[in-house]
Amino acid sequence: MARDFFARPALDVAPELLGCVLRHNTFEGTVAVRISEVEAYMGEDDPGSHAFRGKTARNWAMFETGGHLYVYRHMGLHFCANVVCGPADRAMGVLIRGGQVVEGAQLARDRRARAGVVRHDRDLARGPARLTVALGIDWGYNGHDLVGSSKLAVVYGDRHVDQTRSGPRVGVSGPGGDGTRFPWRFWLADDPTVSLYRAVKPRSR
Repeated sequence: MARDFFARPALDVAPELLGCVLRHNTFEGTVAVRISEVEAYMGEDDPGSHAFRGKTARNWAMFETGGHLYVYRHMGLHFCANVVCGPADRAMGVLIRGGQVVEGAQLARDRRARAGVVRHDRDLARGPARLTVALGIDWGYNGHDLVGSSKLAVVYGDRHVDQTRSGPRVGVSGPGGDGTRFPWRFWLADDPTVSLYRAVKPRSR
């Protein structure tokens, strides 16, 4: 995809990524995932964003130009991948939450089996941590430029405007988790690779 596709607000890019394919070519082989679920984050204007309080050593890749990748560890355990959006220094992005493996299923299974239990093919890339394992994305891809890359890139897929749904983001606490103000998770209706929604439970005092 061209830079112009990503150089827009994350809220515009996010639903248009549904149906697109994220493909990774490695020495092990190729795995490609058709994206079925995403979440938009609007940088310093979004209390749910890692960039809400500005640039840090952790989130620097979010401040790159649209089309780069921001990879982080969730709870210090699992990698999650975000497509950076907008112009440089705006820190907007789209978390790739899940999808269907459409190429390289056996390699995806092998990678997932090394990381844990795999019961169904629908679960190979269902959820942001499973998706990065299936695709072989790790910390080394933080800051990777997806535009023009022959290794890891997003390619256009079939648009499913009539199937697109939106609602609250998953696992976001505090004001950013308000689904009325921030219905910024987008998914394909009735797609089995979409993760189950779970609201964040308030911490007990």
